Amino acid sequence: MQRRIRRIERHQLPYYLKVFNRITDKPMGYIGNVSLDGLMLISQLPMLVGARFDLRLKIPGQDGMRFIDFSATCQWCREDVTPGGFDSGFSLVAPPAEYVDMVEALRYYFSFHSFAASA
Repeated sequence: MQRRIRRIERHQLPYYLKVFNRITDKPMGYIGNVSLDGLMLISQLPMLVGARFDLRLKIPGQDGMRFIDFSATCQWCREDVTPGGFDSGFSLVAPPAEYVDMVEALRYYFSFHSFAASA
């Protein structure tokens, strides 16, 4: 039996994880996808390319809401295929361990494992 594992480098998460401005606590948008190095933000407003943002993810858990705080720099921004939406790519500045743990958990959750039966 041959075993094949396909791993996704960026995990598609539209409208699931909301991203907040850590300073103002105002929502900025949703994570479109994530990697260990960065994320794509889907928002209603364009992001300033080259700007550094202090961001926060609010993750619901068994013990209440958990925060993941991090800084990221906007690398690009373009209009989304959905009217009135924008996609922005961010690179993380020294991602915290909690962010790395979240990406690894999502990678495991969204990995596809397929098994080919031998004849």
